[in-house]
Amino acid sequence: MQPEEFIMLCVYILAGVLGLCVGSFLNVVIYRVPNGMNLAKPASHCTRCGYTLRPYDNIPVLSYLFLRGRCRKCGERISPRYMIVEIVNALLWLLSVHLFWKENIVYAALCAVVLSTFICIFFIDLEHMLIFDRFVLILAAAGIVAIFFDTHTVWYDHLIGAVAAGGVFLLIYYLAIWVLDKEGLGFGDVKLAAVTGLLLGWMKMLFAMLIASVVASVVLLILKRVRDDENGKEYPFGPFIAGGAAIALLIGDPIIEWYLSLLAF
Repeated sequence: MQPEEFIMLCVYILAGVLGLCVGSFLNVVIYRVPNGMNLAKPASHCTRCGYTLRPYDNIPVLSYLFLRGRCRKCGERISPRYMIVEIVNALLWLLSVHLFWKENIVYAALCAVVLSTFICIFFIDLEHMLIFDRFVLILAAAGIVAIFFDTHTVWYDHLIGAVAAGGVFLLIYYLAIWVLDKEGLGFGDVKLAAVTGLLLGWMKMLFAMLIASVVASVVLLILKRVRDDENGKEYPFGPFIAGGAAIALLIGDPIIEWYLSLLAF
């Protein structure tokens, strides 16, 4: 094995392990932030019996499988979301390394942080229909860093993306209030769109919104048919924005370049 291959293998292993560990922490964030709890105290515990988890109960994925998804003490079922978050975060971190590490180490690390933030937004908004400002601020800071390290997008495209996405969503927000006399979007969605536009740039933001809109339309149509939800029922849009933005962040550039090459002929 060549030295460069060995280094990359170590980087992949480190990214995967760290991704799993950070995913475990994300589960704490997803549960505690909406409930107004401290992230550090108390220690991780069963929400039913109060059993404090031992270090061997907190090994990502393995502990869940070994305990068969139940509390060691009272047998309360543990949501499979905990294992899913750990696995998805690890896979996304590995993708960030695979796609960007050789080209731009800083951008690879930035993508890993952003994707973890999107995971928090996805699950919290899905369950609580809330997008917290702390996540918006993390994405805003990441967007500022991306201006300097995104080699596929010129700096002013990021600013255009922030203004355009934030402006369009703000217009939809006020139009819905004016026409429907109620919010069509939460204001958290407006802020999320603006900082996501700053992070991605306007072209990747368009791609992200296309994915979010199409997937949201299909999913919500299915939910309405399957669950027979009443008209006017509110659904969170943040998870679709986060999902579309994650896809655009990872593979938006080659897809946009391919599409523009088609238009050139």
